[in-house]
Amino acid sequence: MSEPAADLDRPAVGQLVRRAGRADPIELVPLPGGKNNRVFQVRLADGSSLVLKSYFSHPHDTRDRLGAEWAFLTYAWGRGVRSIPEPLASDRDRRLGLYAHLPGRKIEPGAVRPGHVEAALDFVLAINAPPRADAAALPAASEACFSVAAHLATVDRRVRLLASLDPEAPLRAEADQFVAARLAPAWDRVRTRVAAFAARDAGSLEKPIVPEATIVSPSDFGFHNALLEGSRLGFLDFEYAGRDDPAKLVCDFFCQPEIPVPVTLFPRAVERIVTGLGLPDLHRERCAALLDVYRIKWVCIILNQFLPVGAARRSFATSEARAARCAEQLAKAAAKLDDVES
Repeated sequence: MSEPAADLDRPAVGQLVRRAGRADPIELVPLPGGKNNRVFQVRLADGSSLVLKSYFSHPHDTRDRLGAEWAFLTYAWGRGVRSIPEPLASDRDRRLGLYAHLPGRKIEPGAVRPGHVEAALDFVLAINAPPRADAAALPAASEACFSVAAHLATVDRRVRLLASLDPEAPLRAEADQFVAARLAPAWDRVRTRVAAFAARDAGSLEKPIVPEATIVSPSDFGFHNALLEGSRLGFLDFEYAGRDDPAKLVCDFFCQPEIPVPVTLFPRAVERIVTGLGLPDLHRERCAALLDVYRIKWVCIILNQFLPVGAARRSFATSEARAARCAEQLAKAAAKLDDVES
């Protein structure tokens, strides 16, 4: 078997393929697009192919990306959902996952249509259809939030982290100025407004949503993690998935910047989730109140390139020049913040 990555364990890959009951692997071909992990096409002796993911790990970012994705895919596949890659075999020690190939092409930015959004919402409702007793065994999603206080604390940590940027990052001074002059003041305004909403309508910041109102969330869910095959949409990349607040899912979906979803469709999405899952009426207001919180969160995520761990994670996945990446991300962060300040 050809080995394009010297640090991948070639016998371990072969063992995974054999455990999946497939033909012998003959070649590993790197696939583009992985930001947090490395992804390979595994070409087999019978002419078919599978997908291998090698998951990122860092001493300061110890989340179990493989475990979360594997648990979610196993859960969803077991419920008959087929718009996802079939999970075939995994190696927890080497952080390797083997999956069936999901066909399709990326949706281009600006090409998202209402029908695509409806298909994405259908997917969320399908993985949360009753009975849901087995969902309780899933782990909490990455940065899961079950109270307004938790939502605010999660974003507050991200904003505070940006007060100490990597001193070696290109455009460090410009990024520092952006955080101090625009991001931090905007966050103070949003946090104050949402705290007032919680005190008025939710009872308190700390009041948790009831367990019955939590959902199984794909997390990091959007058309950047979707493939279009004819009229059919497939979804992939669930390394942050788990139990979470439905408001977080909806707000994240409309805030991810890579392939934006028209915000004009936000009320329709909220209505489908609240109605389709039988949630209390308060969740409509909850989604609306938290939208700017998640816009700020995504500004912070966009700026991860200026943090040491963010740079290390992307160095693991790609060799793209960091200077160009920093300039691009700073411009995207400014544009995203415009949505909050407008």
